Amino acid sequence: MTPKELVQFVKDKGIKIVDLRFVDMPGLWQHFSMSSGELEEAMFEEGVGFDGSSIRGFQQIQESDMLLIPDASSAYVDPFSSYPQLDIICNVKDPVTLQPYTRDPRYIAQKAEKYLKSTGIGDTAYFGPEPEFFVFDDIRFDQGVNHGFYYIDSNEGFWNAGREEKGNNLGYKIRYKEGYFPVPPMDTLQDIRSEMILTMEQIGIRVEVHHHEVATAGQCEIDMRFDTLTKMADNLMNYKYVVKNVAHKHGKTATLMPKPLFQDNGSGMHVHQSIWKSGKNVFYEAGGYADLSKAAIYYIGGVLKHAPALLAFCAPTTNSYRRLVPGYEAPINLIYSQRNRSAAVRIPAYSRSEKAKRVEVRFPDPSCNGYLAFAALLMAGLDGIQSKVMPPDPIDKDLYDLEPEEKTHVKSTPGSLEEVLNSLEADHEFLLKGDVFTKDVIETWVEYKRSKEVDAIRLRPHPYEFSLYYDI
Repeated sequence: MTPKELVQFVKDKGIKIVDLRFVDMPGLWQHFSMSSGELEEAMFEEGVGFDGSSIRGFQQIQESDMLLIPDASSAYVDPFSSYPQLDIICNVKDPVTLQPYTRDPRYIAQKAEKYLKSTGIGDTAYFGPEPEFFVFDDIRFDQGVNHGFYYIDSNEGFWNAGREEKGNNLGYKIRYKEGYFPVPPMDTLQDIRSEMILTMEQIGIRVEVHHHEVATAGQCEIDMRFDTLTKMADNLMNYKYVVKNVAHKHGKTATLMPKPLFQDNGSGMHVHQSIWKSGKNVFYEAGGYADLSKAAIYYIGGVLKHAPALLAFCAPTTNSYRRLVPGYEAPINLIYSQRNRSAAVRIPAYSRSEKAKRVEVRFPDPSCNGYLAFAALLMAGLDGIQSKVMPPDPIDKDLYDLEPEEKTHVKSTPGSLEEVLNSLEADHEFLLKGDVFTKDVIETWVEYKRSKEVDAIRLRPHPYEFSLYYDI
């Protein structure tokens, strides 16, 4: 809807509350609400003021004033609010210059799409992420000077097979690494996931499939239908909002943390990508390996070349590197393949037609800020096309069963957040093209992640260290 149509819609539908939303740099939605009577057409041009100094990764206190510019096309009626509420996603502007705010992740995604068009390589980038998440029944954690712990529980967890339960323990606990994908009653979350996808469709997200995932306790996957880059990043924010709120409604808790369970599969977010120009798929060319065009091969080359730096945005937490380890189908090998699930880039074997041809980057996880991760992936791929970067030859063998000589030629993803931040510092020129990312954004991201996350984990004793060392 246009701003004028949206203002009329609010009146016609009896909307009482308007909720304005924007994303901070780490990737969490922030919001504030107003009475619907305050909504005016002028707001979509002039914006609404807020304090940016309290938002992670944004302004210093001496320059805190900022503007939110609502995007009328993003609006939908909130499915969870007790009162009729309209949610609108916003962009951020500087109130002095009236220019878009360079640290606004949504603006970075929009600039990436604009840059694609300027290159002449294509006019549209489609993204299709597959976020995984956990739904638990109980989560407790705390950290202090003299203590630190976490405790997770799930009625599905195989660790509860011998537990005395209210109303009797009926069994049907999912064995470790066998959650992909039994029917109910072992899969206890079928109806909750169905409610999640119906709610997503209600607010405009097209959903293709949902199912239980590999881990024993509460691991789920819901796959959205592909869309353009910024629109899909918007959808990912809405997706997380729906998943968390539907779980909460049922007295459960959902997390997109990559690796909450020890010795079981973590949650990834495989990201399918393709570039189109004038209605044609730039990545398709019949006859080559997996029917990929030269442009697609070079795109893969760019993603693999810049993978260590990309991981700073695509797997941006210390917990991400509990997942990116050998085993558990972790995509740690910096090669591409038609079928191998431990490859960093896969070409889905079922995507044989021109319409379906795409590349699937498997190392991102759902803790990322989709606006930044999708923009960075596109920029790496475009750099690969522009520089004609050839990736290593594809490998369709079992990568864990290679001969030692073959293994030496297969590079792996870095093993920690600190390493990938170092890589981003050393390799970010490709992100600066078209002023999509700026040096200020890169520096702010690295400084925030180092001070708030890397150092915070590095300085604290780990609970397992007491098992290892207390009696020394």
